Amino acid sequence: MKKVLWIVGIIAVVLLLGFFGLRSYTKSSSPEAVAEINENGVQVKVEYCQPYKKGRKIFGGLVPYGEVWRTGANEATIITLEQNVTVAGQPLDEGEYSLWTIPSEGSWMVIFNRETGQWGTNYDQTKDVLRVPVAARKRNAVAEQFYISFAPQSGGTDMLLAWDQTEAIVPIRVRENQ
Repeated sequence: MKKVLWIVGIIAVVLLLGFFGLRSYTKSSSPEAVAEINENGVQVKVEYCQPYKKGRKIFGGLVPYGEVWRTGANEATIITLEQNVTVAGQPLDEGEYSLWTIPSEGSWMVIFNRETGQWGTNYDQTKDVLRVPVAARKRNAVAEQFYISFAPQSGGTDMLLAWDQTEAIVPIRVRENQ
């Protein structure tokens, strides 16, 4: 019995070391980042990981058009809204959501999903809370690393999702009649 416990213990240690080693490796290739804004009545926080371009074709290549993307790397991207808002004109209640997108050449579908904490590719469409189309545009400068930023606007902000020569614009506004 002691021998079995030792073997189980050794296996558990090896698995834990392997998990933390893999986590450390993936975080070095796609580091964690936080984008936040608290302005114009909107408080938003996005926790995500930033993959690099590394000479690859990103949209329509590494990230295929018309398919769900985790909008970053590693774990699913998490967006926290501290108040009720509209996103591209559609209502979304305050709370924490995983953020997914479906890129295409001229526009993207942005998806807010109630499931959080999953590894980035474990997407369950049945838990979608909101799907909205947003505009995407070509950037002159190449963003070597994926990033999320905010551009304050009257009554809220635009969340910008940028990588390579593409930028998607997600309008987030304070929702009246909360």
